[in-house]
Formats: sequence, structure tokens, C-alpha cells
Amino acid sequence: MRATEIIMKKRLGQELTKEEVYAFVEGTVNGSFEDYQLSALLMAICLNGMTDRETVDLTMAMAYSGDVLDLSDIPGAKVDKHSTGGVGDTTTLIAAPLAAACGAKVAKMSGRGLGFTGGTLDKLESIPGMRVDLSKERFIRQVKDIGIAVIGQTAELAPADKTLYALRDVTATVDSLPLVTSSILSKKIAAGCDAVVLDVKTGTGAVMPTAELSVKLAKTMVRIGSLTGRRFSALVTDMNQPLGLNVGNALEVREAIDALSGRAEGPLVDVSLQLAAQMLRTAGLAETTEAALIRLREKLDSGAGLLKLAQMIEAQGGDPRVTEDIDLLPRAEQLIPVPAPEGGYVAAMRTSDIGYAAQALGAGRVKKTDRIDPAVGLVMTKRLGDPIEKGEPWCVLHANPASDVKEATRLLEGALAVSREPSPVPKLVHAVIE
Repeated sequence: MRATEIIMKKRLGQELTKEEVYAFVEGTVNGSFEDYQLSALLMAICLNGMTDRETVDLTMAMAYSGDVLDLSDIPGAKVDKHSTGGVGDTTTLIAAPLAAACGAKVAKMSGRGLGFTGGTLDKLESIPGMRVDLSKERFIRQVKDIGIAVIGQTAELAPADKTLYALRDVTATVDSLPLVTSSILSKKIAAGCDAVVLDVKTGTGAVMPTAELSVKLAKTMVRIGSLTGRRFSALVTDMNQPLGLNVGNALEVREAIDALSGRAEGPLVDVSLQLAAQMLRTAGLAETTEAALIRLREKLDSGAGLLKLAQMIEAQGGDPRVTEDIDLLPRAEQLIPVPAPEGGYVAAMRTSDIGYAAQALGAGRVKKTDRIDPAVGLVMTKRLGDPIEKGEPWCVLHANPASDVKEATRLLEGALAVSREPSPVPKLVHAVIE
């Protein structure tokens, strides 16, 4: 099947057949379609869209373009969660152990941070000895034994997505709904879970800046995901400020441990509980959100969630003592307060710039080959709606000698807006889609 015929058909706004969609994906993987042809087709899809049937075909073709994990040896419903990316977004390290403590089989493949968003794998690797490069056999065995494993995605998982995403990034087609949906869902389907909860972020630290666009994306992904025969649901959650107070890898692990130990409350804990409740519901382990939340609170209060995190850390070669002594985690050498430019009330934050500031300190990557400093980042001292005095610190940098403190400070200068009167604080969960 010729690439030009498929490009012309989609350029004219016509619906591609299943055979044509699969030929497109096969040509992506085996190299028979040139990059310029793939780019032309991506732009045609971006401009003319895809039907649900086309998007399902594209999702499944991409999912089966490489290895697909068979998790049938693991008893019970296997559940995963996926975040579209945020700042101070440590929900996996809280929600996943709590869901596992309630009997869910959490088989999660995660990614690394790139740009202003943090990556779960980088956070886990800040724990001394922790490994995220487990074999498929060991991954499956660990989920069977203790109910939870979080590892990195293999190169053989949905390889078509890797090629197409790189092209989307340089052809201004990243925000196409069918392409976003197939990219995310293909990796989740290839990872083998029966049920997936999507955490779609919205706001100044999200790919989708408005709640309307985020809800549209969430509804599209749940609808398409369900048509593939799996169980999907989604929460649209706020990212108009960092979700947790800590931004940076070891810092975020500290906050997750504090949360599971009962030493921390607030938005991070609240959203984590909501996501864990949705994981239980989507996996068929709870009939209502209210019933799920009661069980999860019991596991949180009893320390069962913290114990499950310790079991996962130990099973993956890490030092489980960090769950009892967070001082075993890496620490930065310098603490540098960032003063508020004026007094009043915290009215807004440019969350992406806060994430980029952490990146400048060494907590994130500009390129995939960049090395990360697990100790650095920043800690928020103020949240939206809080009163603040001129010169009072609104966050504190955690820096090491290699950190670009000057660039981080420059980014943070424009990241905070202060008003004379209190402003409405955005709600944490904007929508639930099932």
C-alpha cells in the first residue's frame, strides 16, 4: 500500500480503512515510509481528525507494533495509572501502594522526566540502590508476590509511538486529540493491564492549559480506551500550582513517605486518594468512590500503604529503611529562600516555570542524555490563596554546586502573582470521567 495514497485520502478528510491505518504504522516501524511522508500524514490527521474507529485502529496498531506483555499469570484485575505530566506530582508513590494494600494488582510502567515535568522513575532512583530496569519475568513475579511493581518502559514497547512522537514534536502536531490518545493508550495497552486510570492535568503546568480542553482529552481517551476492550476512567486534576510542596526527585520521595506516614496532608494526599479510589473502582474492587476512600483511609492510617511502598523498594533492590528514616535520601548542600516581590495574597503561579527552575537546579533534563542530581529542587512555602508579606520566602531552593541558581531565580521572578485581595482557589478535581 503506497504512502501517497494514504496521505491523499486523509488530506481530503476521508476515513482510512483498518488496513490503511495498519500499513501506516507498519511503515513507521520498518522504515518503508519516509519521515517526510509520516510527517505529511500526521499533519493531515491533525487538520482533519480521525473517527473513533480510526483512532481505535491506530491505538491497537501502535500497541501491537512491538512487545505486548501477557499478565494473565497474575491473579485478579491488573490496574495501572497514567499522568499526563505535572510539577510536584508524586501521586504514583502514594496512590499505587495504597491501592495495592487494598488488594489491587498494580503493574505500572512509568517514564522519565523531560522538560518541566518530573518522572516517576527518576524519583524512585533517588532511593539508594533502587532499580527500575527489571526484566518482564521479574516484573510479573513481583506483582504476583507483593501486588505492586513500578518499572521503566522497555524499548520494545509500542516502538511506533517513539518514532511518531519524535516527528510530532517537530511538526507542531503534538496536541492533536487522536494522536495524543493513541500515543498514551497504545503504551498502556501494550503494558498489559485490564484497567487504567488516567490523571489528565489542567492549568499552567499542564499540556492542556484549560479545563475545557483537558476534559475533552480525558473523555476522548476514556471512550477510545473502552472501545479497545479494557476498562478506562479518568480524573481531570488541577495543575495551576505544584500539587505537592516539594519539587525534585528525593524531595518528592520524602513528601510521599511523609504522606504515607500520616505526617502530611493537603492537595497531594487528597488527589492521591481520589486516584487510588478510582483505581479500585475501575479494577472492580469497590462499588463506590465513598467505599473505596474509607478502605484507603484505613490503609493510610494503619501504615499498610507505607509498608507496601517499603516492600516494593526492597523487592527492587532499594533500601527500605528510607520509609522509616527519610534522612537516608540525598540532601542538597545549599538552601536559598526566594522572597516575594510584594505583599498581599498569592493569586497565581506559573507552574511550568517552577518546574523549569527545578530543571535548572539539576532536577530535570533538557536532553534525554542529561544526568539528574537527585538531591536538588525546591520546596514551596506558600500555596494559592495564602497571605504573604513582601520579602517573605514563597519557596526555598535546594541547590548543589553544579546547580544553575541564577537561571532558577530568573525563572521564579515571574512565576508568582500577588493580589491585594484573596482570589478564588481552583478546585483539585475538575471532572471524573467513567
